Amino acid sequence: MPEPGSQSSPKQREAKLHPVHFEIDKLTEDSWRLFRVMGEYAIGFDRLNRVPLQLVTVFGSARTPLKSKYYDQAEVLGRKLAEAGYGVITGGGPGIMEAANKGAIEAGGVSVGINIELPAEQRPNIYQNVSLEHEYFSSRKVMLAKYSVGFVAFPGGFGTLDEVSGMLTLIQTRKIHPFPVYFVGEQHWAGLIEWFGKTLVETGAIEPDDLQLFKLVDSIDSIPDEIQRYNDESEEHVGFKLPTAEDRRKAEGLSSRNSWYGP
Repeated sequence: MPEPGSQSSPKQREAKLHPVHFEIDKLTEDSWRLFRVMGEYAIGFDRLNRVPLQLVTVFGSARTPLKSKYYDQAEVLGRKLAEAGYGVITGGGPGIMEAANKGAIEAGGVSVGINIELPAEQRPNIYQNVSLEHEYFSSRKVMLAKYSVGFVAFPGGFGTLDEVSGMLTLIQTRKIHPFPVYFVGEQHWAGLIEWFGKTLVETGAIEPDDLQLFKLVDSIDSIPDEIQRYNDESEEHVGFKLPTAEDRRKAEGLSSRNSWYGP
């Protein structure tokens, strides 16, 4: 038997290198994780349900520098939305998210940040008067969707793509109420939109008129007014497509003949 302070035995070293995991240990870990996820939903619903204004979600890269024209545009949009009576909700981080939150809060508006815990890159910005902390992307994305009446995607990477494509899917399949979606920055997004048309439409993955679920723009000036007009149900929803029950059936791979969904 080794003396205190001496080297561990081969069996002890093997246990450290290759620990045995029992099913009951996994069950305990997953149970506590479930409570954490439930807590994020419960706290998020409680806090955001108290916000007295309709919200517009702004997506975009956390890496966008202060000197970028897109940072300036996002800040101006945040201010314009606040002046139009909307609150602004973002992922709460730096870059585009910071810019939109900054514009809203400096205009005296409601500025919401749904912050995510990451090992690097993400840090909460200081321009939030409603702030939530999330560990899980799934609950965070629900908060960014549930209380919004419009979605604006500035240039970004995988995270932005995940978020905005998720919103389009929810609208296309009628899981949420339809709302306007904007891609801001033609230079950044044009290749993706072209791929939507040439690949997704041509292969039947989406319908040709699904391209009308969103707009590709360079200017943000008309966005607050269009969101207002869209939600007033005027002017045929300012050029956006309204998904139908048949769109939902097609998106889910169902035909109108064998679907149990109603209109």
